[in-house]
Amino acid sequence: MRLESTDAQLKAKDAIQRALSPDPNDAGYVVALNLLSKTPGWMEAVNARPMYLGLDLRGGVHFMLQVDMQAALTKKVESFAGDLRSVLREKNVRHAGIERSGNELVVNFRDPAALQAARTVITDQFADLQVTESVQGDTTRLVATIKPEAARRLQDQALKQNIVTLHNRINELGVAEPVIQQQGTDRIVVQLPGVQDTARAKDILGRTATLEFRLVDESTEGRAAELGTGPVPFGSERFMERNGRPVIVKKQVVLTGDSLTDAQTGFDQQSQAPKVDLTVDAKGGRIMRDVSRENLKKRMAIILFEKGKGEALTAPVIQGELGNRFQISGSMNVNEANDLALLLRAGSLAAPMEIIEEMTIGPSLGAENIAKGFNSVAWGFAAICAFMIVYYMLFGVFSSLALGVNLLLLVAILSMLQATLTLPGMAAMALALGMAIDSNVLINERVREELRSGASPQAAITAGYDRAWATILDSNVTTLIAGVALLAFGSGPVRGFAVVHCIGILTSMFSAVFFSRGLVNLWYGRQKKLKSVSIGTVWRPDADGAITKAE
Repeated sequence: MRLESTDAQLKAKDAIQRALSPDPNDAGYVVALNLLSKTPGWMEAVNARPMYLGLDLRGGVHFMLQVDMQAALTKKVESFAGDLRSVLREKNVRHAGIERSGNELVVNFRDPAALQAARTVITDQFADLQVTESVQGDTTRLVATIKPEAARRLQDQALKQNIVTLHNRINELGVAEPVIQQQGTDRIVVQLPGVQDTARAKDILGRTATLEFRLVDESTEGRAAELGTGPVPFGSERFMERNGRPVIVKKQVVLTGDSLTDAQTGFDQQSQAPKVDLTVDAKGGRIMRDVSRENLKKRMAIILFEKGKGEALTAPVIQGELGNRFQISGSMNVNEANDLALLLRAGSLAAPMEIIEEMTIGPSLGAENIAKGFNSVAWGFAAICAFMIVYYMLFGVFSSLALGVNLLLLVAILSMLQATLTLPGMAAMALALGMAIDSNVLINERVREELRSGASPQAAITAGYDRAWATILDSNVTTLIAGVALLAFGSGPVRGFAVVHCIGILTSMFSAVFFSRGLVNLWYGRQKKLKSVSIGTVWRPDADGAITKAE
């Protein structure tokens, strides 16, 4: 099929685009509708559904990502440390400090009663931790580690969360029909068909952006550390702003990015600088209202963590009671603001990932694969039709027409489902043609057997279709079971092959039996006294065992 770029067709295309996204205020909208009514095929163009091409046909990038499971456990241990510190403070359990050593939490005690109370708290409220004791001088150390079964569960959750986050990020990039799937216990395969800017895709996939809201340390020691005239006070940390100025913030986290519900870019009305508007959930809004009410005229820092490194985006003064909406502004350009909003909307990665394998397929290679796949299906279809017509004469023509209808039905259903067509899918199409013609061979041979037995042509046609149906159903059902198994347990290209394979079986049963029978009845059903049918040579055995041609 070829489309010419004539003026009339360009006008029709413009009219269709206007009708698909009408603007009531557009003066040309009515003119577009009038032109549509005079344009042949406009309804088909409006209702057309695309069939997406896979990575091997369209071109794109393939990534293999390695998830850092050790970092996921470290992040969880840090979370346990903060929670344990808060719980012990609420229970008035005195300790000599909590520190993290690798994936272990070490709590020092000098009071045996406090030690026993802390052990009870950990046992009751931290089911994923197991506790051991060790003595160093006059200090007893309570060492808490993550249980092995809990560690496996946390790693599995981290992998699944990363897959969900990758889905969200890729949806923000606007990639149609991406492939994101788990491989092994710590790897993720990502395929992005049609992606051209691979550098930005790699940056978006690998970044681990999380936000934390913390109060700035306004004490005398904190201000001295900020000016560089003193050490960082206990319970505080130093972060650098983008302009190079240090800011000292408390370790206690007021709010995290997990409470974010939306992040959109915009421009500040006063400075016209790029900004990111944040919206938090109801719980986060309550926390911010309480904290801002108690800390008026004090500063709150917004810390961005990427790949384990923190950066203070801004540290504004709280001028009034805050609610569910915030604004991040600073030394960001438009692209940085857009990327930051994308990452925050998509959520944070549970663990950092590293790209260990990258493969790029150019559009030219995809076009070559399309041509080869199309040629294989076309030549296979032509060879089958030629054999059937030579061997079964007019019944072979009926079988070839039914085979063509089967191929059209298969492509139409895949288009309606907006399935992704890949090379394995095209291989399944070629296989579906061979399996579809098998049903017609069974029917034609059954008709020949009835003719050898002396049945009339009309009776032979009826009996041939009726008696071949059970065999066709059995063979297709068993093959369909194998296809469903591939669909259920396979992944990636195997699933793509299985989808086309299963749909091809269903369409072949319809076209080979019902459609071809309709053609045969349309051709021969009008003849009341049918003496013979064109189904090739029918050999009939004589009484002496010799095989002769039936008249």
